[in-house]
Parts: sequence; C-alpha cells; structure tokens
Amino acid sequence: TIFDQNILGGMCARVCPTETLCEQACVRETAEGKPVKIGQLQRFATDAAMDNNLQFYERAPKTGKRVAVIGAGPAGLACAHRLAMKGHDVTMLEQHPKPGGLNEYGIAAYKTVDGFAQAEVDYILSIGGIDIRYDQGMGQAYYLANLQQEYDAVFIGAGLSNVHQAGMEGVDADGVCDAVEFIASLRQAGALSHVPVGRRVVVIGGGMTAIDAATQAKLLGAEEVTICYRRGKEQMNASEYEQELAAANGVLIRHWLQPVRVITDSGRASAIELEYTQTDGSRLEGTGETVTLPADQIMLAIGQTLDKGSLNGSSDGLRMSRNRIETDQHGRTSIEGVWAGGDCTDHGENLTVTAVAQGRDAAESIDQYLQSV
Repeated sequence: TIFDQNILGGMCARVCPTETLCEQACVRETAEGKPVKIGQLQRFATDAAMDNNLQFYERAPKTGKRVAVIGAGPAGLACAHRLAMKGHDVTMLEQHPKPGGLNEYGIAAYKTVDGFAQAEVDYILSIGGIDIRYDQGMGQAYYLANLQQEYDAVFIGAGLSNVHQAGMEGVDADGVCDAVEFIASLRQAGALSHVPVGRRVVVIGGGMTAIDAATQAKLLGAEEVTICYRRGKEQMNASEYEQELAAANGVLIRHWLQPVRVITDSGRASAIELEYTQTDGSRLEGTGETVTLPADQIMLAIGQTLDKGSLNGSSDGLRMSRNRIETDQHGRTSIEGVWAGGDCTDHGENLTVTAVAQGRDAAESIDQYLQSV
C-alpha cells in the first residue's frame, strides 16, 4: 500500500516532516495529542520489503513507446518507475555521476546512513525498462527540442540546481560556501574527516538545508554553530522537530538577523556582521543595529532556483510562473508532449513526498496520452 502511493517511501520516512504531515492528520493526534508513529512504521515496513527484495509490481508488456525523463531525483524516479510499470521504455538523463537528486546530494549524511539512497534507487530500477545516462546536463549534452523529436513524451524533473545570491559584502571570501555543496561534499567523501569544518560556524537561512548543514557541522566537531534567520521562529521553513533536533545537538538558533558583510583576515572569513530586523506589517526591514559573530566558516542556505539558462534555446513556448515551470494539476506544461514535476515547477513544495506524488501523477497522465497517440 505504501509503495503504491510512494515508491520512495523509505526515504520519505527518513527525511520528510512526518510530524506535520501524516502524523498531524492522525485521529489520535486530534483525540489524544499523541499520534501513531507513522514515519517509523513506514520506515520499518519499507526497509523490511527492500531487505528481503520483495517486489510488488510486474512490468506490463512493452508498448513500444519511449519516454525521456530529465533528472534522476525523486520526481524523475517516481515518474520513471510508474511509466516502466505501464510497459513504456524510459531513458533518464542525469547531470550528476549518481542518481537520487537531493536524496543523494542534498540530505545530511546522518539521516541516510549505509548508502540507503542508492539502495532505494536500485530497488526502483529493478522493475526493468529504465536506462539512466549520467553526466547528461540539459542545455549541454542535449536540448529539450531534441528530446521531443526522439521520444514520444518528455518529463522534466530537473530540480533546482542554482542557489540564490546573498546580497552581502565579502561573499566571495575563503570560508564562505553554499550549504548544499557542503552537504554534497560530505555525502560523496570517502571519509568525513576529509571535509574541512570550521571551529566557529555560522549558517544563514531557516529551512531544512540550514538545519542539516548546521547539525552536520556540530556532529563533525565544530565548537560553535549558529543559525541566523532573518525572521522569527514561526516563519522558519524547517519543522519544529528539526529545530529541536539541531538545538539538542548544540546548535544555537538566532532569529531576526540578516547578513550585512563578511569580515576577513588575509582574504579568509574571520567574522560576520549581521543586522537586526523587524517587520513593518508584512514588510521586513533592518533596524540599523548590528552584531558581529566570530566565524571561520559561513554557510549560505538561502534557497535554490531553477537554472533557466539550461532551458534557453530549447524550450520555446515553455511558460514560467514564479521563476519555475508552469504546470497544470496533471503535470502538463504549455508544450504538448512535455510534463514536469517536483521542485522545478510552480507546484513544487521542496518536499520529497510532493516531488514523488507529482512524478507519479504525471506518469499516469503521460500513459493516457501515449495510449491516444
């Protein structure tokens, strides 16, 4: 039942905020304030199935239809699995040397131990009919227009590969890094000791990536780790559970602070100056009062954006909304024969479970389309 709705149920049980999703909707939460531990039960069930190689799906007879899936992250994998189950042949084009997307490159190592992300991909691919080609970046190795000519349908699950630029002085100094890149380097390192971690670390941001990077840095031996977020605790995108987990590991979370400049010593970060903030109605503004925190490593976790440059010259007619690909409720884009799902779309929620659902639903829509052409 779990896999019928969510073929990446094992990873979702590890990384999704179950306490604010399924467990919050549990009738025991309403009646007693103590929900059934759905996340833990789901993890136990899916792990048992994978450990025993229990397969719940057989591939339908081949249809002769070919579908290209851009991106081997949660949305792309869910879409590819459902399409393969329907008997279609799927070619996945992944820009990295490994599949999994953020599950492989963007989730803290302590959450996905023992190579679980790759084990889950192997379980998904075991249905057959799915070929993954690596180091294939859109706009470099291929263009959308080429795929439209070669395949019967295309699904875009490219995620958000660009990061927002921090508007502060000194952002290019040594010791300043992107939090997602820090996590990715840890996930791909042969030994965690090979990844440098500062003594005093400051993480800018209020989402799950900020929590992951900060907690990971503390677990790896940083003496002081501080998360600075420009709004209040209630506005943080990270769940309350994740915030409490970070605090339990010794991370200090400070609110109503925005970065102003990185202070350097011989070209390397030595401190960061931040300005206190307040809201004037719904508008955030600085107060003019500042504070300086010692920091020899500063991580930026201020959100990611779609790499629209990869779409240039290959996507005439592809409408955008909120700087993401516009889709309808079935994942259809403005171009016939092209679907999209996950974080790269205007319906994305930066959650693995949402990306999986959108990839699955798009596959159902693609299957209906392929039956009619």
